[in-house]
Amino acid sequence: MNNKPWYVVLFENYGEKYDNECFTQGTNGECDFIEKELNFNKDLNIIDIGCGTGRHSIELSKRGYSITGVDLSESLLEKAKEKAKHNRLQIDFLRHDARNLPFENQFDVAIMICEGGFPLMETDEMNYEILKNVSKSLKDKAKFIFTTLNGLFPLFHSINYFHSKNTIEGNATYESRNFDLMTFRDYNITKVVDDNGVEKELECNERYYVPSEITWLLKTLGFKKIEIFGAKLGAFSREDKLKTEDHEMLVIAER
Repeated sequence: MNNKPWYVVLFENYGEKYDNECFTQGTNGECDFIEKELNFNKDLNIIDIGCGTGRHSIELSKRGYSITGVDLSESLLEKAKEKAKHNRLQIDFLRHDARNLPFENQFDVAIMICEGGFPLMETDEMNYEILKNVSKSLKDKAKFIFTTLNGLFPLFHSINYFHSKNTIEGNATYESRNFDLMTFRDYNITKVVDDNGVEKELECNERYYVPSEITWLLKTLGFKKIEIFGAKLGAFSREDKLKTEDHEMLVIAER
């Protein structure tokens, strides 16, 4: 019996397929936004948490930024290293659990885009450990940019409808079985065919957060300025006020 968490099993042998998923297609626009947020300052040291196949790390490195990518999945990191080598880029891609990072006061900026670990953990405490470790890795004056699931969305909309209209043949599929109003966790069945052609059916649960929770969690970690917007794939903008229609929220925190 496989006792590994679903998010570990999902990302085994998934490096090729991952880059074809619809939710990974907004890299350039998202990096445009990140650059603007950093005032195009190439001296800043960036950490990309849950970097996956390195799509944001590689694009930002191409644009002249110094970046370290960390992820739990060997399969995705191998793909990231391959892509970096192909593009002749020097990027440190390291295997670490975001709940236990070895860095302290090392980075000026952290990015965690497209649910890079947070909010996939089994408990709220584990999700908080990720935020805590990101905070520990950052210098005293730093910026943290991330996206996470918007808890306002499932109160007004069907998660299944959202996923069905964004599914392309051959990509992963998601079927929500139960959204628990007491815990704001969505229990779903995810089906995916990995790079070896193996079909996987996984019982997953993901935590949706409301803006006030995110604000409070970040305040406990010393972030002073916390702004939350709607997150549109490949088109992040400070003009997008968070709405119930937004499946994800974009969080920008500073201290």
